Amino acid sequence: MKVISLVPSITEALFDLGLTENEIIGRTKFCIHPSEGVKNVPVIGGTKNINIDKIKALHPDLILANKEENVKEQVESLMNDYKVIVTNVENIEDNYYLLKTLGNIFNKEEKAQCFNLKIYDVLNETKINSNIKVAYLIWKNPYMTIGSDTFIHKILGEIGFENIFKDRKRYPVIETEDLADAEIIMLSSEPFPFKEKHIEELKIVYPDKKIMIVDGEAFSWYGTHIAKCESYFKELIAEVEAIKM
Repeated sequence: MKVISLVPSITEALFDLGLTENEIIGRTKFCIHPSEGVKNVPVIGGTKNINIDKIKALHPDLILANKEENVKEQVESLMNDYKVIVTNVENIEDNYYLLKTLGNIFNKEEKAQCFNLKIYDVLNETKINSNIKVAYLIWKNPYMTIGSDTFIHKILGEIGFENIFKDRKRYPVIETEDLADAEIIMLSSEPFPFKEKHIEELKIVYPDKKIMIVDGEAFSWYGTHIAKCESYFKELIAEVEAIKM
């Protein structure tokens, strides 16, 4: 089966399940993992600006899309000519179902189950000792954070952090004064590429708060990626708990 993935984390999952460039015939420019696997797979645009002509030239049997990451109108236009599966992953249960579905489609049921079991272990064995109130920022100018109906919120909660914007939805715009209740301010490495200079900017307002860069992929990439984040989560939790001592 020839498949095109319009979702970076799903592209990674397909390779992790054992598919190769012989089956994965198209990807977006943001599909960067695994680097050796994707380098020979043709790029068909970005997640928000798909090149329909390039997709047609590849003659896929299946296209994998996502409700949040891809543009509805573009996906619907592809449905006129191709079989398209639109995924929607909002929590861990959705993620388990996604991997199970991919395993069934590509006859990789055993590998999919192994990844689901590993993800379960990672999220149950890496928990912070006490709830710590955090603000997780994904964008600057304006600052944007995450609400309770996001995958990032669910991952934060799974490992024991409390999102101070849990009463908000999706990706609300906030002001710096809204961060006052956070014990820790997390600056995600993506989609906005927060750097050390951005920590310094917030330190002017909150000199006594812990402000840190976190790996955006670890919190937002669903699929198989969480299974590889055990060491990262443990190191993050150890760093945070050291602050609280």
